[in-house]
Amino acid sequence: MLETVKYLIGFAGASGFSSKSTAEQVTDRCPHLRSITAVITGATSGIGAETARVLAKRGARLVLPARNLKAAEDTKARITSEFPEAEIIVMSLDLSSLHSVRTFVANFHSLNLPLNLLINNAGRFSHDHAVSEDGIEMTFATNYLGHFLLTKLLLAKMIETAEASGVQGRIVNVASHLHGWFSGDVIPYLALISMDKSEYDGTRAYALSKLANVLHTKELARRLEEMGANVTVNCVHPGIVRTRLTRDREGLITDMVFFLASKLLKTIPQGAATTCYVATDTRLANISGRYYLDCNEASTSKMGSSLSEAARLWAASEFMLSADPNTLFNYYSDILSRTTHDHS
Repeated sequence: MLETVKYLIGFAGASGFSSKSTAEQVTDRCPHLRSITAVITGATSGIGAETARVLAKRGARLVLPARNLKAAEDTKARITSEFPEAEIIVMSLDLSSLHSVRTFVANFHSLNLPLNLLINNAGRFSHDHAVSEDGIEMTFATNYLGHFLLTKLLLAKMIETAEASGVQGRIVNVASHLHGWFSGDVIPYLALISMDKSEYDGTRAYALSKLANVLHTKELARRLEEMGANVTVNCVHPGIVRTRLTRDREGLITDMVFFLASKLLKTIPQGAATTCYVATDTRLANISGRYYLDCNEASTSKMGSSLSEAARLWAASEFMLSADPNTLFNYYSDILSRTTHDHS
């Protein structure tokens, strides 16, 4: 109850910021970002677009990967109309396709740009079941596995940039407090919903993907520390913001629910604040593997803090990157068979 009251009144935490802080406010005292190159996924609308706008205002060069290139060009046009000196590069990327991720990274490397900041912001929520071209449930493929591969393939460039510039690299994974809604066994549930449409629940699938974002952050932070890399990774919950994430359920009922809950919802500038805070605030130097909401450190769910679960998901993810759909089908079948046997 106390936390809810603090949220509603915008009580400032240890950082000096709160649920009411905006992205511009939390970056107001950050150093100029003119030497920073940032890749931001999901920047065509909502908090991703606001994150891009504010980082451009602070001087960062932006690379905006997008499935909808027209929407990305529109975002670029809006930002450059406000900040004419902003340098923004639009590139093609469909996070649900591992081939598209690999193509994007190859094209990015061909630009010979440094990379200081990676913001894995893009997200999908759908009540309708779908499976990616790689044989993976679509929400998990888009929200987590595509970002897992993107981060993996860009990491060497980030480490190289940090060494050459002396500026610590940062990775920000946009998760959600809904990660705590998932209970059960991660890999068997993914196998189940990748194979069986009748077992699909949109909310649970979304919670699974966001838990995976949290676990990815935990394991990647451990690996970066082990490597001695001058790169950190943290994850954030942006808050509940009305964005296009709910686009497949627009209508009277959705509109009424959002209207009644409007006092609990953040504006888009407020929703982008925690991402921008974690991406730029100098006080977070050398801080890695943490979870933030309302621009302050917070606790994850019990499963979200599990090092063993994080390592297990990482190993499964590596396998999924290398497996074709037929191999994955057999993998899923074996997992479900063993799970059924264990429960019998």
